[in-house]
Amino acid sequence: MKVNEVKTVVLAYSGGVDTSAIIPWIIEKYGYKVIAFVADVGQSREDLKGIEKKAMQSGAKKCYVFDLRKKFVENYVYPMVRMGAMYEWNYLLGTAIARPIIAKAQVDLATDLKAYALCHGATGKGNDQVRFEMAYAALAPNLKVISPWREWKFRSREELITYLNKKNIPVTATKKKIYSRDENLWHLSTEGGDLECPWNKAKEDCWIWTIDPKLAPEIPEKLSVLVKEGNVVQVNGKNLTPVECLNLLNKIASRHGIGRVDMVENRLVGIKSRGCYETPGGTLMMHSIRAVEELVLDNDCFKWKQKLSLKMASIIYEGKWFTPLRKSLQEANNVLSKDVTGEVVLELYKGTVRVLQKKSINSLYSIEYATFGKDQVYDQTDAKGFINLYSLSSKIRMIKKSFNKKS
Repeated sequence: MKVNEVKTVVLAYSGGVDTSAIIPWIIEKYGYKVIAFVADVGQSREDLKGIEKKAMQSGAKKCYVFDLRKKFVENYVYPMVRMGAMYEWNYLLGTAIARPIIAKAQVDLATDLKAYALCHGATGKGNDQVRFEMAYAALAPNLKVISPWREWKFRSREELITYLNKKNIPVTATKKKIYSRDENLWHLSTEGGDLECPWNKAKEDCWIWTIDPKLAPEIPEKLSVLVKEGNVVQVNGKNLTPVECLNLLNKIASRHGIGRVDMVENRLVGIKSRGCYETPGGTLMMHSIRAVEELVLDNDCFKWKQKLSLKMASIIYEGKWFTPLRKSLQEANNVLSKDVTGEVVLELYKGTVRVLQKKSINSLYSIEYATFGKDQVYDQTDAKGFINLYSLSSKIRMIKKSFNKKS
């Protein structure tokens, strides 16, 4: 680098309050040249409209918009869904799963531009700072990391809005009602504002994708989903790409009010936070894959899958995507998913999903063995020997206790 050359920082830019304020702040504090990087992972087209112009108005030298939607769904969302990862039994990890691909594309751009630093707009209270910086450390440990929320004097988004107004930088949020939203093809999350008090009921303006279940159609809708090796590949008999599957299922589930979650979760940094999440299509995918797994996974494999799912949820939530442990868990699950192929019929009704029918060529379910009627394959007297052996340790324990009491 030349002596007087201005250093470049690549900012993960969303066009929201935080990242809009970060651009002029970096220029003022460090004197760096700011390159805005926008990851298109399926957020609202309205959010992306004119985002390059907005970044330039904030002071960025250039703005790059990368379309990552296909890679996002195929290489991140589908592997996660195949594993059944769900944080604290509720959260389908919509924000968390997008961070690895965003960070990787940001690092790739910074490397191409020979940038000096990387920057994100995550707060010092949240999970995203960890997710971004874990990825940075794994992919580009040589690059400096700037985290404005841990450095600047601002302590609230209200102060950021005041700062932006003074600089005549356009901002859509207001001090009266501030929601923090995150949107991609997989989900939409809403936090902040009235939601910060758990006693406050989520208002209808909190929900964007899904209709109020009370207002959903009075007639249930049946839906056929085909799963192949743990992946949803067909909806209502039509072969679709992963992106097409997700988009169609989002549309169908949303009109039935399916996929709403209002929860208080444990953040990685130790704070509890409330989030309202909408994952309509993902909810249908999870139900479909789980239904096929019920048919094809034996007892031990099903229990192992539950452990893998729980661990993978933590890995994704905690920002450990670019680790050998994540790869190891994924490879283990791929073995189980080989047989997870089958068809499921779902019924959608006013916010609920019910599995009506399921079948699989690899099904371990046998009517001949399971029937309560007369059969020719199962000798019920065999169970006596099995129970004698299965209960032997309990029997010996009690015999020992009785003996010790007498002596």
